[in-house]
Amino acid sequence: MQVTFGIDVSKSTSTVCELIGESKNELTITNNHPGFIQLLNELTAFSKHPQIIFEATGVYSRRLQSFLEDYGYDYVIINPLKAKKEMDMGLRHNKTDKTDAYHLALIQRLYHHPINQLQSQTYKQLNSLSRFYNQLTADLVMAKNRLHQALQSTFPEIENLFSAAKGKNYWQIVNHYPHCDLVRKADKKQIITWLTNLKGIAFRHAQRTADKLIKLAHQAYPVVSCSSIEVEQVQYYAHRLLNLSEQRKQLIARMVKLAKTLPNHDLENLESIPGFAQTTAVRVLAELGDLRRFSNPNKINAFIGIDPGRYQSGEMDSNLSITKHGNAVARKLLYRAIGQIDLAAKTNPCHIADYYESKKLSSQTKGFKKIAIASIHKLIRTIYALIINDQLYDYNVATHNQKDFSRN
Repeated sequence: MQVTFGIDVSKSTSTVCELIGESKNELTITNNHPGFIQLLNELTAFSKHPQIIFEATGVYSRRLQSFLEDYGYDYVIINPLKAKKEMDMGLRHNKTDKTDAYHLALIQRLYHHPINQLQSQTYKQLNSLSRFYNQLTADLVMAKNRLHQALQSTFPEIENLFSAAKGKNYWQIVNHYPHCDLVRKADKKQIITWLTNLKGIAFRHAQRTADKLIKLAHQAYPVVSCSSIEVEQVQYYAHRLLNLSEQRKQLIARMVKLAKTLPNHDLENLESIPGFAQTTAVRVLAELGDLRRFSNPNKINAFIGIDPGRYQSGEMDSNLSITKHGNAVARKLLYRAIGQIDLAAKTNPCHIADYYESKKLSSQTKGFKKIAIASIHKLIRTIYALIINDQLYDYNVATHNQKDFSRN
């Protein structure tokens, strides 16, 4: 007799539906040790391990995953968007936790989703570090915006000090000179001397920077005085940006060190792709995990949500835009990687950049998003081949294989 457990996971409780043949049994458990022991008692009542399915609900579902893995139970974890779509296709008529648990069990019966492939603890740690890096990046963006707002009252012109992307040196200067009057009152030689202590700023560079800083300070018309709370805000956010930047740098170093402990050359192989800097390579590895658990590249497409959706009704059968059912962080990383690969191709050729540029030239539209998505498909096939075959990227080999693929 087929037994399926559909589990609808919430913050503190989970609704369990045991689908036993054509009958069902429903119960609610707490998402803690007593609740999981209660679930274990239900699972062990069957001689054969039941199928278990639940939605990926972030930190809440991770506790259930950990429990099932600790006790050796396989499970299916499904993206909530995909689950909703399958439930809405005639299965669900109203929305309650109990019906969700029941319909999760039903869609597993109907679609036979493959069980989740377990990965080593190293890949899980890499993924956790990557997600922390993502959170720090969001905090960094927020701090930049708040620094910009605070500067409008104290020294808005300082934002024009550097034309390139603002980073550590800029934030240190803003922290030291949060108000234009501090520059006006300072001695030029003192400013130059202080600037030369910053990393990468030699004496002549310091002279030019000091001249521009003084000029901008005299152009400024501050709203508040040097003793205002806004000056403290500027220094707070400049200091916060410095800390966040350093934390992200340390996280990447930890991820690289961890990735190098894996019994393969995955990181090295990914770094060999033109345009794949170490940060991109280690984060892609952290988000995709062990690619050997996928039987083909199309499974990776589905994992990150760039597989095309399909609409079928009567005689109509058409492809829609990408599903976006998968790993959104990985999807964004790979989307940005296409631009990096294209930029690097000026000095380091790559068949993916060749494809991207040729499609842009032949495109009749101004938007290149679809071309980028198609390029990601090609990038994923390349990544998969490098990992599975444990080899470095070679432009000549890639273009040769591309010709063979097009002939077939």
